[in-house]
Amino acid sequence: QVQLQESGGGLVQTGGSLRISCATDGRTFSTYTMGWFRLTPGSEREFVAAISSDGSNTNYADSVKGRFTISRDNAEDTVYLQMDNLKPEDTAMYFCNAASFESNFGGYYQFVPFDSWGQGTQVTVSS
Repeated sequence: QVQLQESGGGLVQTGGSLRISCATDGRTFSTYTMGWFRLTPGSEREFVAAISSDGSNTNYADSVKGRFTISRDNAEDTVYLQMDNLKPEDTAMYFCNAASFESNFGGYYQFVPFDSWGQGTQVTVSS
């Protein structure tokens, strides 16, 4: 199982941008679809974005489409999330994970992460 370490979070004003990173230990990183999730107090972890192992396919939650961009660098064993036009409702702890299972059927995308998570990185958007 891939070890994960998120970084790059911070405080930003509404409309601002931030790029967060997820470094892995490299073990078979390039063979996994990777994804970003976010968590706010009192809510369940929410899927944000995913990128295929070779970077050719991406999927986004409707709430971030057109504002967030996921990318990866397999040479550096790192996945990124560029967040533009940030809104207060984007405030959350952001986590990355690899997909233990994924499917895309009938326009419905499902990403099932592994059970183990990193410490996450906090993103706070002020209004």
